[in-house]
Amino acid sequence: MRLLSFNAADGLHIGAITNAGVVDFSLLDRGAPTDLGEVIKGGQLDDLATLLANSCDQVHHQIKDLNLALPISRPGKILCLGLNYMDHVAEGPFDKQPFPAIFMRSSTSLVAANEPIRAPLISQTLDYEAELAVVIGKECKNLSEENALDVIAGYSCFNDGSVREFQRHTIQWTMGKNFDKTGPFGPVLVTPDELPAAAKGLKIECRLNGKTVQSSSTDMMMFPVVETLVYITQALTLEPGDVLIMGTPSGVGHARTPPLWMKDGDYVEIEIEGIGVLANPVIAG
Repeated sequence: MRLLSFNAADGLHIGAITNAGVVDFSLLDRGAPTDLGEVIKGGQLDDLATLLANSCDQVHHQIKDLNLALPISRPGKILCLGLNYMDHVAEGPFDKQPFPAIFMRSSTSLVAANEPIRAPLISQTLDYEAELAVVIGKECKNLSEENALDVIAGYSCFNDGSVREFQRHTIQWTMGKNFDKTGPFGPVLVTPDELPAAAKGLKIECRLNGKTVQSSSTDMMMFPVVETLVYITQALTLEPGDVLIMGTPSGVGHARTPPLWMKDGDYVEIEIEGIGVLANPVIAG
């Protein structure tokens, strides 16, 4: 399934994207769940699949007409990988790391599709980062390579907007990675059956004002999805609704001469093959 959340007059709704448009589960069944994050946390994705299978090809909306929301309105832990594409490591001051470099984002840093990214007034160094998002669907600890994929509810797009000046104030990246409204997420959650195993081999791109500034493949990750899940769950229990952000390829703005920062009036798009496009304007703010 290709699922999304959107705001309607009576609150959140869940939709499924088909070739003809968007099926609104609340219009199929007045008792249908309305919060996709809660569906994932409650293990109810199969219920949505049953409703969709019985929809008789009904279509209620077109995605362009919807007020899109975050795929998960209240995510749990948001765990991010730094330096996970070798070509990105090569354009920065760091060496290849022997283990995944993990940091965390807060929910207040998130931005839904089509909503404005807020370029902070205090710094002009807001950078783009096209990334694959992995949404966890089951509580898990001490995963193995054999069962790691079983805990994934779906995949989405993420833009790990980074205020580089603040990221480099100390050896900890938290400040630069958590400015309010700098982390676009969504709009579509694609269930694993729609994609190659572990989302391997997908083209991933970032476009700034229509120009392609990043282009790579998820095959280029140094620590792919399975290996990362195994590593993280040695320490942390992952829970339904947690989100794992898988790092960015080369082409980021800080590595260019001159640097290329996101600024007021810009328009940025993240596209991942088989998942879709996450687009946002940028405003000063």
